Amino acid sequence: MSLQARTLTLDRSDLSARQAGFDSLPVIDIADLSGPDPARRQAVADAIGIACRDVGFFYIINHGIPQAEIDEVYRQAAAFYALPMAEKLRYDINDCGRHRGYVAIGGLAADSHDAAAFDFHEAFEVSLELPPTDADYLAGNLMYGPNVWPETPADFRPVVYRYFEQVRALGHSLFRGFALALGMPEDFFEDKIDKPMAQLRVLHYPPQPEPIDPRHIGVGAHTDYECFTILATSAPGLQVQNSAGDWIAAPPVPGAFVINVGDIMARWTNDVFLSTVHRVINTSGGDRYSLPFFFGANYHAEVRCLPSCESPEHPARHPPITAGEWTVANITAAYGYRQQERQGAPVGDPPA
Repeated sequence: MSLQARTLTLDRSDLSARQAGFDSLPVIDIADLSGPDPARRQAVADAIGIACRDVGFFYIINHGIPQAEIDEVYRQAAAFYALPMAEKLRYDINDCGRHRGYVAIGGLAADSHDAAAFDFHEAFEVSLELPPTDADYLAGNLMYGPNVWPETPADFRPVVYRYFEQVRALGHSLFRGFALALGMPEDFFEDKIDKPMAQLRVLHYPPQPEPIDPRHIGVGAHTDYECFTILATSAPGLQVQNSAGDWIAAPPVPGAFVINVGDIMARWTNDVFLSTVHRVINTSGGDRYSLPFFFGANYHAEVRCLPSCESPEHPARHPPITAGEWTVANITAAYGYRQQERQGAPVGDPPA
């Protein structure tokens, strides 16, 4: 089965976000999502469902993760990225053999339709911590295994992985909300996310003075590969494309995370939930730190149109695929360290 590399035919010359179409992202209080009252949990889920259908992006508040925990991750990130390049390259993803470790500027092109484009940020990839005896790791699975951790700063590992686990727990709660929003049993996703391809990217966007080269913005226009993303960020820069093709600024909201639907959830829902194109441009004039947590399903989970999203009038639009196939194909298309694995074909639906 071959997978083709997705191409986005977007006008990348206009780098200014403006208010048009939907002029802001919904803000949803999720305090009741983990509460004992089924009616209140359903009410939150209904709000999530509307946001996923109409926008594909929303903010959540009262999520239970203190801002102090997020700020400490930013501090650790700043300390790591201030190290000499030679020190950071000790953890180079090109040498790791798995989707872990340091990605230097130029190592990723999220919008891969332009061969000269690359994203203007550096990153550290952290995923579910698994032992070297894990069967998938031993079988050579790109997405599973032990993490790679820097020795300096000393607190980077405990601080970052504590945050990883906090956001992972939040993601499980959101999955229950997604299930209720889709008319499925509340625990529908649980056996599909008990060994998730959960990926935290600890990102640093250096200052990017004007004029900004449209081929090298913070992150090029793209959709996320996984089920959904939980995002914290230290400064403005995120822009979301609405149905009219306009770019809408999505600045940080104090005490809130940004949530957006990814491709796997869109496929599961027959595109009822929108995987919306977005990008990042650091116009802050300073350093920007960002913590996108991409919550993917288990590598071997089958992604097939949900019964609640299919009808004779709206048949399934996508053939079944495993979450791992989709994610690895997209990573291979976007990341420089996967260059040798590319077959020159873009990422899309496999043959039915």
